[in-house]
Amino acid sequence: MHAKTLVAALALGTLTLVSPQHAGASGAPDAKITAVHASGAPGNYSFNVTIESNDTGCSHYADWWEVVDEHDALVYRRVLLHDHADEQPFTRDGGPANIEPGQIVTVRAHVNTSGYSAAAMRGSVQAGFQRVELPAGYAAALAKKPPLPEGC
Repeated sequence: MHAKTLVAALALGTLTLVSPQHAGASGAPDAKITAVHASGAPGNYSFNVTIESNDTGCSHYADWWEVVDEHDALVYRRVLLHDHADEQPFTRDGGPANIEPGQIVTVRAHVNTSGYSAAAMRGSVQAGFQRVELPAGYAAALAKKPPLPEGC
């Protein structure tokens, strides 16, 4: 943003600050979940998760997606072994996830340099999944829980 534009935005009160934990330089989320499909049986569901991310290579990429229950506990994490800079959006499967058909879960993505994205999906196998904007700091402690990527 140019200095004149910044001053004008401040004067008009239209400047919006975006947390670096959730957005790239463009202001858009670094990674967002755009589709979630689950199949299987109670206690043994597989997920197909589509992610749109601004991967640029191993120095900046979506390094995992995960399923989190309503108590902020990690149900399942799919570690992504490489960047997807040339494949956008991309879909990866994972499981099994030990959940029940009507159990509400959140599916969200993580980026190696900026952390969790606020652009996630929430729902259940039974009812389907809808887009949701997660609050800052939502289940942030899970970022240190294994399994974790060992590199790109």
